[in-house]
Amino acid sequence: MSVFAILDPAVGLAHDVVAAFAQVVPTALAIVLFTVCVRLALHPLARAASRGEKARARLAPRIAELNRKHKGRPEKLQAALAELYREEKASPFAGCLPMLVQIPFFSVMYRLFTTPNDLLGHTLFGAPLGLHVGSAHGAGEWAVFAVLYAGLAALGYVNFRRARRAQAKQAAQAPQPAQSQGAQAQPALALLPYLSFGTVLFAALVPLAAAVYLLTTSTWTAAERAWLYRDGAPEPAVPALA
Repeated sequence: MSVFAILDPAVGLAHDVVAAFAQVVPTALAIVLFTVCVRLALHPLARAASRGEKARARLAPRIAELNRKHKGRPEKLQAALAELYREEKASPFAGCLPMLVQIPFFSVMYRLFTTPNDLLGHTLFGAPLGLHVGSAHGAGEWAVFAVLYAGLAALGYVNFRRARRAQAKQAAQAPQPAQSQGAQAQPALALLPYLSFGTVLFAALVPLAAAVYLLTTSTWTAAERAWLYRDGAPEPAVPALA
């Protein structure tokens, strides 16, 4: 039995909601509307994550100073960091936990759109929603996949540029010792922005319905980040994949 089977009750509920939308609008549009509703419900978590990222960026110079001051004394460093976070009413995990909470929601949607069900028998411009790109035939079906992949690639490029800018800004603001240490890890860090294009590769492995979901959620993520970081605050250097 698949590990994802524990999500089946939630998947069944999600199926019923999408099916209800599909009674009013085309099924592909129902997937878009359902995805938007879920992302809207998760928006408070994204706001919490952005606040955590901004707090870490604001405290970064003081954390670097504490690292320098207590170098070689891990116990004193941990105590000083704990005191700093307590004074600032911040947490080193504030930006991470909200993102982890979202994983079950994304897992439900992934299973819904990749497990055979009646929704996948509907079509998008003549292409079945359960169709994989490897099984596509005819110009019409190829065109549908091409448009979706082009949209995902465009969003990947936007995220790639933003991740590169975030890396450059962090490197410029880092103290000299941190820059020296960062240079040693430069080859690995330089590859991180290219993960922005991972969604395109993943979309090639899933049915058309899941690609529609990926395009919708990726568009939401790009717009949400632009809104949350509109004040010029540093963004995470790790690209958003969804």
